[in-house]
Amino acid sequence: MKVVAIAGSPRKNGNTARMLRRVLASLEAEGVETELIELAGKKAQGCTACLKCRERKDRRCHGRNDAINECIAKVDEADGVIVGSPVYFADISAETKALIDRLGYVAGANPGMLERKVAAAVVAERRAGAVHAFDSIMHMFLIRQMIIAGSTYWNLGIGGLPGDVEEDEEGMRTMDTLGRNMAWLLEHTAAHR
Repeated sequence: MKVVAIAGSPRKNGNTARMLRRVLASLEAEGVETELIELAGKKAQGCTACLKCRERKDRRCHGRNDAINECIAKVDEADGVIVGSPVYFADISAETKALIDRLGYVAGANPGMLERKVAAAVVAERRAGAVHAFDSIMHMFLIRQMIIAGSTYWNLGIGGLPGDVEEDEEGMRTMDTLGRNMAWLLEHTAAHR
């Protein structure tokens, strides 16, 4: 089984990526193969609603040629996905929005593409807005019939400067539990995908 995590932060190795690495370490400890993709420094544009994905039904976005297509392909191959974002003005980053819009649209054009894959949202915040950002990611998972993994709290961590989130003990424990819960769901849903 494999889980791909996508950090939608424009900051390389920021708090979002650090939280995702923590979840991935927990998954690896349970025997799950993992991969982290950081969108930082990569071109990640929004959906143009060109509708070519609906015409071609080939599990790709044809309106843009950037890092999002790599992410779509990796998620398509994986058994589970984690989408992480920092909080920008009480919502997700532009990179994360581009990812969920285009992944969600391509999946809608290709029925069953994301259905019953295990999914989780992870959000890094400095002070507030994390629950709204968390919901923004979750909406795409729910409308695409994904199985949602939870933890002991909302999957969020608090920290301003890069690395600060690692001092959020509760947030890091939440990531550990999230990884274990995802591994359990992957194991128990594998026969039904």
